Amino acid sequence: MTVDLTNVFQQIDGDYENLKELLREAVAIQSVSGDPSKRDETIHMIHWMKEKLEQIGTTCELADLGTQELEGKTVKLPPVLLGTLGTDKAKKTLLVYGHLDVQPAAKSDGWDTEPFELVEKDGKLFGRGSSDDKGPVLCWLHAIRAAQKNNIELPVNIKFCFEGMEESGSVGLPELLEREKDRFLAGVDFVCISDSYWLGTKKPCLTYGLRGICSFFVEVTGIKQDLHSGVFGGVIHEPLQDLMWVMAQLTTVDNRIRIPGLYDQVAPLSAAEEKTYDDIEFDVAEFRESVGASKLPTEDKKTLLLRRWREPSLAFHGIEGAFYGPGEKTVIPSKVIGKFSIRIVPDMDPETVNRLTVEYLNKVWAERGSPNTFKPRPGHSAKPWVVDVNDSNFLAGARAMKRVHGLEPDRIREGCSIPITLTFQELTGKSVLLLPLGAADDMAHSQNEKNNKWNYVEGVKTLLAYIMELGSA
Repeated sequence: MTVDLTNVFQQIDGDYENLKELLREAVAIQSVSGDPSKRDETIHMIHWMKEKLEQIGTTCELADLGTQELEGKTVKLPPVLLGTLGTDKAKKTLLVYGHLDVQPAAKSDGWDTEPFELVEKDGKLFGRGSSDDKGPVLCWLHAIRAAQKNNIELPVNIKFCFEGMEESGSVGLPELLEREKDRFLAGVDFVCISDSYWLGTKKPCLTYGLRGICSFFVEVTGIKQDLHSGVFGGVIHEPLQDLMWVMAQLTTVDNRIRIPGLYDQVAPLSAAEEKTYDDIEFDVAEFRESVGASKLPTEDKKTLLLRRWREPSLAFHGIEGAFYGPGEKTVIPSKVIGKFSIRIVPDMDPETVNRLTVEYLNKVWAERGSPNTFKPRPGHSAKPWVVDVNDSNFLAGARAMKRVHGLEPDRIREGCSIPITLTFQELTGKSVLLLPLGAADDMAHSQNEKNNKWNYVEGVKTLLAYIMELGSA
């Protein structure tokens, strides 16, 4: 039986100031997991959320992950918050995952406001973590509170898994989940993650696929220490020159990857799947403007989306050892390390990608003919993920989206990687739904991260509707 949520939705609208206040508290906690000086704040964030979950009747526990070495210091890892709300054996169980840590931020980075102070302006809530991922995590809390206030019985038991290290590689979480496979994860029927975004700013969507990732380091060494370019320029083989040349051989000007055999691994695109791209609502001009580009490698909608989700891509991330500060520093660096990654798609295998990439780098290096020392090596990797869009969990999410927004959501893939998604799917044997709440222009990880007031409030309604829809899934 479908429960009428009209009055509840109106109450959620009217409760906006309270919803905002809780987000303000969360944003003020500087839970930057990658900064050892903020580790106590990150741990505090976990305890803060534990208290909020307990207020709605959740039984919580904190799973200790031990310590890690970070910037030469031994620091305590934030515990993982595991919560259980309801143990009715007659009901199915939903597992909710989210993260409470954030990326570094300072106003001097180019923010218009203080990043750890929630500021509302023109219907937008600016603040680090407002969208990634504190806002969506709080939407779960608000949704359950709204049901409880209206004496609505939840049709499913709910388990929560909230961590504080997602922005730093989820250190320790996969191993913990493996240990909890037959205890905390036992009996889970559905998994939902709200840590992704709509394709645009107007139409909701559901995500059924993610690209995986293979990261790489390319090290070139030639001299024992940095040298004065006026004294030694032109009389030695410069490592940075070599590295820049090698890195330039990896892609073409239109972003095609030059590594032989890489595209051969990609799963064939069926006619049925290709047709789905015709119906997806996507404004190429809006996308181009949102990233501030004067021109894109392709402006054909279907080709752009295929390259973004369905094909591998290679991106460069930086050069360690080279001078990058303001002003001039006329030295020749002795050792440089280039960093790049390849986003992979089905049916690409990380081990094969690593082998082909390193083989190609060595081949290119041989062509360079430099006497410098060259060491390419793989970094971390994660497999791609795809789910059946006709799965009962996915269909419940689609019904919830339509119930709240009055629109059938687009079914999309994402170009990014969330490795823990596949971990949950493999350990529970159940499907994972990525249910995006934020808009495409939320600027996660960037300056002026925000969550639209409208998306925040509608997100609460969407998650409540989704929980209720699972009752018939």
